[in-house]
Amino acid sequence: MSEAPEAAPRRTDPRTFVVRAISLLSQLVLPILVGGFAIFDEGKFDDVVAYFVPLVVAVVGANLLFAYLRWRRLTYTVGSADIRVESGVLSRSARSVPYERIQDVSLEQKPIPRLFGLVEVKFETGAGGGDDIALAYLPESEGERLRELVRSRREEGLAESGTEDLSPAEQPQLLFAMSTRRVLTFGFFEFSLAIVAVLGGLAQQFDFILPFEVWDWRAWREQFAAPGQWLAGLGFLAQVVGIAVAFGSLVLVGVATGVIRTTLREWGFRLERSDKGLRRRRGLLTRTDLVMPVHRVQALRVRTGPVRRLFGWHSLKLVSLASDSGSANHEAVPFAQIEEIAPVVAETGFALPDDAVEWHRAAPASCIDGFLLGLAAMGAIAVCAAILGRIDLALVPLLLGGPLIGVHGFLRWRWDRHAIGRRQLYVRHGWLAPRLTIAAREKLHSVEIVRHPLARLRGYATLHFGLAGGHLRMRGLALGDARRIRNAVLQSMAERDFSFVVESRVEGD
Repeated sequence: MSEAPEAAPRRTDPRTFVVRAISLLSQLVLPILVGGFAIFDEGKFDDVVAYFVPLVVAVVGANLLFAYLRWRRLTYTVGSADIRVESGVLSRSARSVPYERIQDVSLEQKPIPRLFGLVEVKFETGAGGGDDIALAYLPESEGERLRELVRSRREEGLAESGTEDLSPAEQPQLLFAMSTRRVLTFGFFEFSLAIVAVLGGLAQQFDFILPFEVWDWRAWREQFAAPGQWLAGLGFLAQVVGIAVAFGSLVLVGVATGVIRTTLREWGFRLERSDKGLRRRRGLLTRTDLVMPVHRVQALRVRTGPVRRLFGWHSLKLVSLASDSGSANHEAVPFAQIEEIAPVVAETGFALPDDAVEWHRAAPASCIDGFLLGLAAMGAIAVCAAILGRIDLALVPLLLGGPLIGVHGFLRWRWDRHAIGRRQLYVRHGWLAPRLTIAAREKLHSVEIVRHPLARLRGYATLHFGLAGGHLRMRGLALGDARRIRNAVLQSMAERDFSFVVESRVEGD
């Protein structure tokens, strides 16, 4: 298939104006209702007709006009070497991003655009959220076509004539999917009390509706005075039951919030292997369609949690060049057993550690120094408490903090490990919620040996590896081991010049 470059500026779909107008109006509903309620509550009906209604009409009209001008003034141009976007009503801005800088192209459908069959096309550059560009909104077919066109020009390049030859797409291969039961199970492990914080924020904003001050503890004490006296009269057992019911209610709210949030985010999760990379689709109300190019993956992160590890549940995240924006868009497998994650890892060209991998722990000197530094901090807190005359509190940091720091340091030394393979690095970290990072040696950006004064004195160091999508460290290595690993990684980095490589895959160890 051959297609000429689009040199003429184009606008987004005209229905974008309707979508933006509805979104802006939905944001005004709550302030209008609150303002109307406040005026009616004061009995100023004449002010409603004379001032409030015209003000609402003016605000709504201004928002509709702004939505139209914003749509009218936004244009995009798909050129032979870059994509250009011009926007702005009063201040105009023009941005141009070359195809080789675009790391990922994703499609997102929020509830209102989804009703109109529109998508938002996002181009991630890997240089942070400020340098990314987005086109909102385009028809689904146009979004798919533009995504494939940009990817093809980025990966294959264009001939001087401006034409391109797109080979037929391969049949997608399903790698992982989440059923309704799996999504709900995942939600039970995503305990969250975010709804409590949201309700607290709403109560603070609209505290004038409540008959008492939200953050006045005396008012809350008066509200619960009568129920508290009734509960106290029932005896010790009834009080225990009441506390258990209150705690259970809080747990129920947290579990329900986690299930709802997870269902909205992960509904219909599908991960497929396409000719362009790993394609992930998910979402109930907001539907996202993201393709993660395999050859741009620098590292993998396999994580679990304190509770889910008991049941063997893990998650897999890809660290690629476009992860620098800090988003979580590269979560490939959010909730699965390790045997379900292994095929996805194999598709990325990486390999999970096997029995042949030689694991190493941090130098004992670094763990001892960490314990002594923590103990010194507890001692300083105890001294401050003694100076303030709180001898009873001065013993708490020493009697409680010291043992906890010692146990934590021992468990970290026991579980934190690192290993170096022929093509990959392995770093395990954490004893309560373990996580494993697998990095490709040849795709790292830099290697740095960091030594603070105590580490220089005691002969150990920390290795920092450069990743576009995060941090990778090996802590507390003996200085000789740190230099050996650094030299090995630098040699791997020098073996491949990625400025001339279109695609590379990491060979398994």
